[in-house]
Amino acid sequence: MLQVETLTKWFGGLAALDGVTFHVMPGEILSIIGPNGAGKSTLFKLITGFLVPSAGRVRFQGEDITGLPPHRVAQRGIVRTFQETTVFRELTTLENVVVGHHVRMRATGWEVFLNSSRARRHEAAIYDSALELLEYFGLAPVRDEPARNLPHGHLRALEMAVAVAASPRVLLLDEPFTGMNPQETDHALDLVRGIRARGVTVLLVTHDMRAMRRISDRVVVLNFGRKIAEGSPDEVQNDPAVVEAYLGREEHDLRA
Repeated sequence: MLQVETLTKWFGGLAALDGVTFHVMPGEILSIIGPNGAGKSTLFKLITGFLVPSAGRVRFQGEDITGLPPHRVAQRGIVRTFQETTVFRELTTLENVVVGHHVRMRATGWEVFLNSSRARRHEAAIYDSALELLEYFGLAPVRDEPARNLPHGHLRALEMAVAVAASPRVLLLDEPFTGMNPQETDHALDLVRGIRARGVTVLLVTHDMRAMRRISDRVVVLNFGRKIAEGSPDEVQNDPAVVEAYLGREEHDLRA
């Protein structure tokens, strides 16, 4: 589904990412982990076109998408969320999800402007889809609430709903469990599994090792911009290079 080939990004004399290679299989959940500064966010920005690599390639379903602008990457089916929630806080929950659908809008700008029958049909389909997503993500009771009033767990669910509204083939989730209590994390894990059940391949960055072990099919570990391990959650957890990379952090971050 997705191939990252010797991906490299230099900022001046610093290699934020250095020759990273891995692949993502259709329908799997692949986690990217590593200490702070390991290059995880840079990797996401390179895959989704927010940064242009210094070297290496990104291929999606065999097509070279390296260096495409973010909107072109999204139109091909690669959609991401961000570590900080990025919903439109002045819009309602429902309006946010409606906006998320417009990356796949089929009616032209003129058709929308002229309120053509095709544009009206498509807008009706978007509205119905938005309502279905709100129901799935548990947001239907707050559909008319401005996003600025939502608690953290609801904001994270809304961000995922907006991303799924864009009909991704691959969804990149950046720290989706940050700031959540155990109950919220359990719910978020169920949502991610449900997204995969919809046929979406998931690539996620997380610092939550418990969540990583519960959700991941495979794990890629970065440290100082380089890939140091890849395998199942159990394999990477017991890899000496991974244990060494996490030295100095609380032991339960990796083992608990």
